Order: sequence, then C-alpha cells, then structure tokens
Amino acid sequence: MAKVITDKDKIKEVLERGKENIYPDKDSLEKVLLSGKRIKLYCGFDPSAPSLHIGNAIQLNKLSQFQALGHEVIFLIGDFTGMIGDPTDKAAARKKMTRKEVLANARNYKKQASAYLNFSGSNPAKIMYNSKWSDKLTFKDLIEVASNFTAQQMFARDMFQERIKQEKPIYLHEFLYPVAQAYDSVVMEVDLEIGGNDQTFNMLAGRDLMKAIKGKEKFVLTTKLLVDPTGKKMGKTEGNIVNLDENPRDMYGKIMSWPDGVIIPGFELCTKIPMAEVEKIKGELADNKSNPRDFKMKLAFEITKMNWGEKKAEEAQDYFVKTIQKKETPNEVKSQKSKVKSSNIMDLLVEAELASSKSEARRLIEQGGIKVDEEVIKDINKKIEITKDGILIQRGKRQFVRVIGS
Repeated sequence: MAKVITDKDKIKEVLERGKENIYPDKDSLEKVLLSGKRIKLYCGFDPSAPSLHIGNAIQLNKLSQFQALGHEVIFLIGDFTGMIGDPTDKAAARKKMTRKEVLANARNYKKQASAYLNFSGSNPAKIMYNSKWSDKLTFKDLIEVASNFTAQQMFARDMFQERIKQEKPIYLHEFLYPVAQAYDSVVMEVDLEIGGNDQTFNMLAGRDLMKAIKGKEKFVLTTKLLVDPTGKKMGKTEGNIVNLDENPRDMYGKIMSWPDGVIIPGFELCTKIPMAEVEKIKGELADNKSNPRDFKMKLAFEITKMNWGEKKAEEAQDYFVKTIQKKETPNEVKSQKSKVKSSNIMDLLVEAELASSKSEARRLIEQGGIKVDEEVIKDINKKIEITKDGILIQRGKRQFVRVIGS
C-alpha cells in the first residue's frame, strides 16, 4: 500500500488549486487528509465521444494530485450512465447511445488518461465501469434507490426550468441520470468525488444517497471550468475543445488559437506549473509589458508535453513557429499520388483528406481557408491541374498536403 503524504503545504495545494467548491467544507476534508487516513476518490467519465478532452484533463490533473499524496484513485468509465446521457446544461435531451457505442468510444481512454495517472506501480489508479453494478439493478431496486429523491429536486434544475419555459420536453430517463451517478458513489463506497462545477448537482445527489443508504459522509470537490472570456465553457458542444488524442501539432496550434483570457486559467487548471510561477505570469501579463503570445506558447508547450512528451512538444512548437509565425512551408509535408490530371477543387480536398465531405470543402473555400500553391481559392468550381512535380494544398494555417500527378 502506498504511503500517505500529510505535508500541509502539499495538501493545501491540492485543495486550493483549480478548486471551485468543497462540500461540506474545505476544513473538514483537510482535517481528514492531515490525519493520514488513506481515502478513496473517483471521477466519472461518460464515453460520449472517442476522445477525452482538455476539460477532462482538469479532473485528471486533480486525481493525479491525490494519487501523488498516496490516496486510492478510481477512473470510472460511465458505460451505463453514458447510455442515459447527462442532461446537465443541455437545452434538449441527449441522443441515447448503445452499449456498443459507448464502449467503442472508451477504447482509448486509459491510454489518454495515462498521461496524467499512473495505472501501475505502488499506487495504481483503478479503472472501473459502472455497468458492472447498474446492469444488475432490478426495477424494485431502482424504485428503492429513487425513493431517496423528490421530483421537485429534479425540476429545480436550471436547464429543466428553461425547457419548461420553452415548452420543450423533459424525458423521465433524464431524471434518472443523477440517480444512477449517485448510485456509483454508494457501490464504490468512496470518500470523495471530483468533477467540474457543472456537475455539482449530480455529485451532491451522490452525497445525499451515501448518507441515506450508508450513513456515511462523502466529500465533493468541484473544479473550476476552463471558460473563454465570455464565460462560455470550452467544450465539445461549443466546438472549441482540444481533444487529448489530437496530434501534437494540432494540439499546440489549437491552444495557440485560444483567447488571451484563457492563458492564466489554462496554466492553473491544465498544467503542473507551480502556482507561484503562474502568479508571476499573471503579474507580467497585467503590466502590459509582456507579449501574451510568449506565455501562450509556453502554455501550449506544457500541455502538449504532458500529453505527448517533451520531444513531440518541441517538434510541435518548431512547426508552429515555422508555418504560422514565419509563414514558411514545413520541410515534412504529407504527399499522395492522384490518378487524375485535373480535379474539381472540392473533390480534391476530399481526396486529400483535407475535408471530410464536399459540403465541408465548400465551406472552407467560401471562408477563404484553402490555398493551392500559395493562391487562395475562392471558386468552388475551379479545376485544379495536378502536375507530376505536385501541387501544394494548404488548409488553414497548419495543414499541408502535396498532391502529385501520375
């Protein structure tokens, strides 16, 4: 069993960095951690997409901090709850997913989470699936568990109130999502649950259920969310997220496209840079004597390094400097042969895998995001001659493909 670390400063860092709230209160949890008791904690990840994303990395970072203190960490894959679909912040019901779909999405979650958590060694994080117990619940069991909650509790949620105003449907299975998540805490008998502050309702439901069924206290630690300057969450729904399986160049480049207002939250929530250094960067940004771009490059490097290693991060940074800042064509460009001597630009983009469909190709062209041999293409019907020496197609600032004629 791993040794539990009770260093006061380290515990303070874990409980304060990136923290939004602690229930019932910070002092009570701090007292438990200082006592040397080894606690069991978890965070759940519903496989609603094939990749974890930078928002999930905030929770992974927090789990890793507790793991470093010697506590028992559970990485819970919600293959059961994922089929229901979390209604949190949703203006309409999520599309229900099959078990096959959620398991396919979760296939690489361990690999992606391994950049943050240790799944081997003296204190390995455990992977669990909530279908293991929720699949076994009978209708009688469900009624018994659900009897600990009221309909008023569920209707009080902001997104349900908004749907009522807009006369949009609220489905009964959406009420059961927090019940199912709450049941996870009871079965695993955890001492602490971690999640973003948008998950507060669901996690507190688990706290209530733990008290009702086990007579046990469960702490809840909510983390801050990574938001843009308008306060909107950086997430899948908003389309401004960075997936943890992005190739290093795209990961670095996407972070460089973040607004300047995300720099400090990004360092605090998504890196392991000491908070003293983060505060120093904050001060330098505030005096307006430093270029935010330089700190954003550091942020992009640190996040890419965490996920891909230092060498890949350095390569991604070099690529960014060369192709974006200096506007040079990279030395290494993907090339492919074409069987035709000329092609419509939209067909060519799909063939070169720079667009997933003709409709996406049309949108890219109309937005001025496509160049052929440095010339911006604005005509969706343009015929492109493909020479034996090849033509260089560029999408946006970072993607290049050389198409070579036969």
